[in-house]
Amino acid sequence: METSMNTNPSSAEPVVDAQALRDQVKLKYRDVATNPEKEFHFHTGRALSRRLKYDEAITSRIPDHAVESFAGVANPFSLRDLQLGEKVVDLGCGAGFDCFVASGLVGDEGEVVGVDMTDEMLSKSRALADELGLNNIEFRDGLLEELPVEDAWADVAISNGVINLCSDKKKAMAEIYRILKPGGYLQFADIANSKPVPQAAVENIDLWTA
Repeated sequence: METSMNTNPSSAEPVVDAQALRDQVKLKYRDVATNPEKEFHFHTGRALSRRLKYDEAITSRIPDHAVESFAGVANPFSLRDLQLGEKVVDLGCGAGFDCFVASGLVGDEGEVVGVDMTDEMLSKSRALADELGLNNIEFRDGLLEELPVEDAWADVAISNGVINLCSDKKKAMAEIYRILKPGGYLQFADIANSKPVPQAAVENIDLWTA
């Protein structure tokens, strides 16, 4: 999906305390990283990748322990095939599953940068990339609202179930626009609600990660 976005900053204030929300999200996904065998209110692991129709010709080459903390909501690669040599940024990369898929698709000529704010996810993704010998991936600590990526670097930005967890989505989208090359692509999967959400629910941080 080719993207064209207005980068004017939002005049609206985030509806929840951004740091409190980040702390809650980190707590939840720290558990996914360190205790992937637990049952969560969302699906995880290889069974989820199959449910979401990831290409098993690619994912079968990724070992189970590199898939176990995957917790996406759909398949961003279904929107467009990545090309050899492309530079890709994964926004909220978690333990790196989508980065590992992207690494194989862009090849040695391409580059993949995964960005996440949860230390345990970053530790796991870096260790797995080293184990798998994937030299075209780098994992960086950062926020979607303040991406640690230079201007106009990426051919493609991907994300899987993460933008909904940002309190300031307009700022996140402006950052995505900043890092994309002119004519770049945003391929993301996320959760949306077609009906208005009561203000009390919007302001309840516990419900953001429920």
